[in-house]
Amino acid sequence: MLEAWNFSHSTFVFRGFPALQEHRRPLALPFTASYLSVLLGNSLLLYVICSVESLHSPMYLLICMLCVIDILVVTAIIPNMLLGLLFDWDEISLAGCLTQMFFTHFLSSLESTLLLVMALDRYVAICHPLRYTEIVDSSLFMKLLLFTLLRSGSIMGTLVGLADSLRFCSSNLIQHCYCDHMALVSLACDSTEKNTAAGLAVIICFVGVDIPLVFFSYMKILSAVLRATAPDEDRWKAFHTCGTHLIIMMCFYLVGSVTFLSHNLNIPIPTDVNTFMGLMYILFPATVNPIIYGVRTKEIRNGFFRIFKLRVQTAMTVKVAPAGKRQM
Repeated sequence: MLEAWNFSHSTFVFRGFPALQEHRRPLALPFTASYLSVLLGNSLLLYVICSVESLHSPMYLLICMLCVIDILVVTAIIPNMLLGLLFDWDEISLAGCLTQMFFTHFLSSLESTLLLVMALDRYVAICHPLRYTEIVDSSLFMKLLLFTLLRSGSIMGTLVGLADSLRFCSSNLIQHCYCDHMALVSLACDSTEKNTAAGLAVIICFVGVDIPLVFFSYMKILSAVLRATAPDEDRWKAFHTCGTHLIIMMCFYLVGSVTFLSHNLNIPIPTDVNTFMGLMYILFPATVNPIIYGVRTKEIRNGFFRIFKLRVQTAMTVKVAPAGKRQM
């Protein structure tokens, strides 16, 4: 017992899909496709917003930040997971595990706060349009950015610090594809009451605070649209847009809460299902956000076609110019 207490694993092995070990390599194909679509969709959206001057407004700046966060959080997980699926490189050091844990949960919490800020931005723009430029200015953005970084950094830093203080003297098999907080903590020999309480505090702080505020903002937006003397087509468009945003956000919060709470509350979820939900919690929003906030947004769509048309015209001019010189 004394030897076990003095020993602690320094490396861990991921076992995310134990029932699908024989199909590990084919399993990498859909995740590779998802990762590439996240990179392509979010990078293209970033390029369009940065290139079109008319899109340099607070709302589109928030969409840019969302794209960057989506790319970073997926990159923190998927490449390492693909190496494990394709080449059986499943090992990770404790320091690497804690680093991945921090950035994964930190970036996810940033996305939660950013979705809240985007909902509040739309609320001010629609419900208080005359005061929008007065309320939403650079000073407010700096304060929100500082608050977001401090809230996410302090909470996730505490979470990782508590996990770092534990001893892991039994199994070193992490039942996940990445270093999830409770997936690692469940392997500890020490008491994990503080870690469990910290995990619940994360749910309360982000889900318990952000979801009601997001829901309140969209209900106010819908109420303002119903009261306005707008055509039925515009009302339906507002309903459809708000409904789509709410569905995506609810999926993000719901799946994230279930994966977080499954270990905290000892919910009996099969490892394969829990791993898949943990991945979808990261991949699904990052994949659909460029569609929801890009393709379905008229201004961004027009900006893309403007850039595409300009590129085609430039290419045609370059091809025609040498031909004209040869004729002369």
